[in-house]
Amino acid sequence: YLPVVPAMPGILNTTPAMIQLTLSLYMVMLGVGQVIFGPLSDRIGRRPILLAGATAFVIASLGAAWSSTAPAFVAFRLLQAVGASAMLVATFATVRDVYANRPEGVVIYGLFSSMLAFVPALGPIAGALIGEFLGWQAIFITLAILAMLALLNAGFRWHETRPLDQVKTRRSVLPIFASPAFWVYTVGFSAGMGTFFVFFSTAPRVLIG
Repeated sequence: YLPVVPAMPGILNTTPAMIQLTLSLYMVMLGVGQVIFGPLSDRIGRRPILLAGATAFVIASLGAAWSSTAPAFVAFRLLQAVGASAMLVATFATVRDVYANRPEGVVIYGLFSSMLAFVPALGPIAGALIGEFLGWQAIFITLAILAMLALLNAGFRWHETRPLDQVKTRRSVLPIFASPAFWVYTVGFSAGMGTFFVFFSTAPRVLIG
């Protein structure tokens, strides 16, 4: 989506500031959603969170593709972030449930970290090619198709992995927020990722001119 950001104000007849909101609000919602869906997945399970998140992502991607106004586009981008955060939480929680006490866990987490590093780098390239040859709407339609394939696969093959002892256990996130180690890591990671996404959000406009 980032490569077509400079063209979106003209397409939706809005201001560049409004389009920038689709990037900043997306990241905010992506973070807030994980705080919400984490405890929720401990309570109702990983599978429902994953399936609901994937469904929301598909709907939001199709809605964004066919949006004709800026407010609708922003709203669908927010829903897209909600779906993405739910899927992220469910995926990492499932890996933890299955591989927490197994040596393969290190390999799986390493693979996920590599994927998270490559996707932001390769995504703009794929988005630029799709946008150039098929139009900006095709970017979101492609995301919807990929999410739909993932949803169908999860529907048949993704089994619940939540430990049974978590059904009756209620945990609070407040002790985490009171941990200095948590804030040191969070602030450092946020600063790095913030710089990363500021670059990718402004680079298309600078390079295109």
